[in-house]
Amino acid sequence: MLVSAGIHYPRATPEMWPDLIAKSKEGGADVIQTYVFWSGHEPVKGQYNFEGRYDLVKFVKIVGSSGLYLHLRIGPYVCAEWNFGGFPLWLRDVPGVEFRTDNEPFKKEMQTFVTKIVDLMREAKLFCWQGGPIIMLQIENEYGDVEKSYGQKGKDYVKWAANMALGLGAGVPWVMCKQTDAPENIIDACNGYYCDGFKPNSKTKPVLWTENWDGWYTRWGGSLPHRPAEDLAFAVARFYQRGGSFQNYYMYFGGTNFGRTSGGPFYITSYDYDAPLDEYGLKSEPKWGHRKDLHAAIKLCEPALVAADAPQYSKLGSNQEAHIYHGDGEAGGKVCAAFLANIDEHKSASVKFNGQSYTLPPWSVSILPDCRHVAFNSAKVGAQTSVKTVESARSPLGSMSILQKSVRQDNVSYISKSWMALQEPIGIWGENNFTSQGLLEHLNVTKDSSDYLWHRTRINVSEDDITFFKKNGANPTVSIDSMRDLLRVFVNNQLSGSVVGHWVKAVQPVQFVQGNNDLLLLTQTVGLQNYGAFLEKDGAGFRGKARLTGFKNGDIDLSKLSWTYQVGLKGEAEKIYTVEHNERAVWSALESNASTSIFTWYKTYFGTPEGTDPVVLDLESMGKGQAWVNGHHIGRYWSIISQKDGCKPCDYRGAYNSDKCTTNCGKPTQTRYHVPRSWLKPSDNLLVLFEETGGNPFKISAKTVTAGILCGQVSESHYPPLRKWSKPEFMNGTMSINSVAPEMHLHCEDGHVISSIEFASYGTPRGSCERFSTGKCHASKSLSIVSEACQGRNSCFIEVSNTAFRSDPCRGTSKTLAVMARCSPSQDTSYLGF
Repeated sequence: MLVSAGIHYPRATPEMWPDLIAKSKEGGADVIQTYVFWSGHEPVKGQYNFEGRYDLVKFVKIVGSSGLYLHLRIGPYVCAEWNFGGFPLWLRDVPGVEFRTDNEPFKKEMQTFVTKIVDLMREAKLFCWQGGPIIMLQIENEYGDVEKSYGQKGKDYVKWAANMALGLGAGVPWVMCKQTDAPENIIDACNGYYCDGFKPNSKTKPVLWTENWDGWYTRWGGSLPHRPAEDLAFAVARFYQRGGSFQNYYMYFGGTNFGRTSGGPFYITSYDYDAPLDEYGLKSEPKWGHRKDLHAAIKLCEPALVAADAPQYSKLGSNQEAHIYHGDGEAGGKVCAAFLANIDEHKSASVKFNGQSYTLPPWSVSILPDCRHVAFNSAKVGAQTSVKTVESARSPLGSMSILQKSVRQDNVSYISKSWMALQEPIGIWGENNFTSQGLLEHLNVTKDSSDYLWHRTRINVSEDDITFFKKNGANPTVSIDSMRDLLRVFVNNQLSGSVVGHWVKAVQPVQFVQGNNDLLLLTQTVGLQNYGAFLEKDGAGFRGKARLTGFKNGDIDLSKLSWTYQVGLKGEAEKIYTVEHNERAVWSALESNASTSIFTWYKTYFGTPEGTDPVVLDLESMGKGQAWVNGHHIGRYWSIISQKDGCKPCDYRGAYNSDKCTTNCGKPTQTRYHVPRSWLKPSDNLLVLFEETGGNPFKISAKTVTAGILCGQVSESHYPPLRKWSKPEFMNGTMSINSVAPEMHLHCEDGHVISSIEFASYGTPRGSCERFSTGKCHASKSLSIVSEACQGRNSCFIEVSNTAFRSDPCRGTSKTLAVMARCSPSQDTSYLGF
């Protein structure tokens, strides 16, 4: 039984990889799963990149040295909410190419890249038969979703891809996910929120769940998806209950879409995904801890799960059922494990099983590793809850610190009081512009080297036209049948307006003067399409007719005019965001009371926050643009507000979808942007921003993020701790696991200790995390006992029993322990993480 953790290596830095992999293993993972990102590895045809965040061999070796396996999904189409689905842009310019079909130019390039990756892994001795961690590969990705679009050529392509992959002699199984017609020697696998009903297309194939969507991605202007820990545990338990053998969390760690790697349309820079490890690599509790408990329970069942060819099924009620696995254990003797499920979305159920009564909460699974005692129930969370705290950064003494250069206002420490500014030219700025008849397709011109493409033409407006405009009381209008993602319209270097959307009609009124007028159209991409058929045809910029309406003599067909084109920004071309080149630009000091302006570059320097906690920049005061730290592109930013409606109280019960439990309604979709510590120097870190719409850089702040508050809530009726199940006295039956009291486990992140216990009550406490209060029943020594057990430690266990709290504060009443603790950085350097 294999549990897999999805981690995409380019969405973190190499310095982060060991910690992410270690936390995955600690959480119960056996396998790490990752895509391979063609666009990152071959950005220019024939020129390969396996360095830095794209050092695939290093990543795989770290996985192996950690004692974990690896599932390598080569694709090379990956989707992944990654720009252009992971395809390099040069691929669409290969003559005659059609993506993902029986097309010789595409198949040639695909085979070359897949062969390159397999050979690279073989040469580094990374396959399991060589002593490496790779146990499984993947070819293609969710092709079944689009296969019908390609007709017979799609079916032929599937067979070709399978035969090509098998012919490479990798020596490990190959997978195709969401591919019901996968050939005989390829394992078809399931992707989705629930895969417990999935059966592969052959009884000779194992049941694999390659993508368990434990959250969802986010678009600019959208709210933040959240999948409850209880529902996720229910889905996983049901999968193994009904015969599953490999399950992967997509994602276990989501990370960050650094640079311009986020896909489209309009995917944000954060790829947090509501995963068990957050964007910065911190544990998201209780999701991480509840997963760890679930995995431990499944592993206790593993001897029985692998001993039985198929489970015995038993109906326990109208919406309740049991699956029992039993057989001969590898070490001799009989083994038995059972899963009891209640799929009722509303009501608990009391069921009889093996002569005993069990209460099953709604929408839950109980796991019985010995067919008698419950070790875990998916709806009963014993893991702690962590509350992330975001604090204004402090710099270590002795460096040119934030404290020395920052300005404090409204109890917030802003990153700098000294900013420089530089105006980006509006329109055509360089000698490398060119002129062409008609409107050209955006990507054909930019090759995705930049988000930005300038189009300029000249419009002559007669005196009769001006009179006509006034008589009709309306200005002429730029009208374009379809555009994506963002269009800005300028007349004579003045912004007339903007249109945002994905292949939407653009209508923008403009105001001309008599005589010659420069009409400037700026098309922008905000992540290229990453999903669907015929990606090579999706493109960017304009589609359909483009006209200038409202003139006396009729509409002007813009597609028949002569246009001058300029790719990108002058600042981009001159690389003024880098440490090496920023001083070549002519910057001017920015006054704190200066008016906001569009298309402006800003720069400042700041010190590195002290400690080891993740660093973020709070850019809520800015509009839309891009940011760099020491030349590293931390991504696009955009302070667009999410919809006000749609965020409702979340109930874990019932089937999940990405709109069910959203949060953050009515607030900016993303305000904090990750700056990996390995990209920072001790001091004098260069921050450069390109701002498109106007913002206030003086209110930018650097902050650190940590799991600063921990809460636990465990009752006497909770199950005994899973870590004690494997003790010999329980395994051989000389002691009953039911004789062991439940316990609460509190743990800070590495490098932190429990500095204080803010609340503790053993009895009948009320409320929830950060809002606990004592009830009518309360053990008077609760706070002192918990403080003694936990304070000053990174981790502690507290038994939930009358014995531990030296009294029974209310006889005959089921008691609960509720605790709220605070974590702080440790002074002991042995705790320091990466």
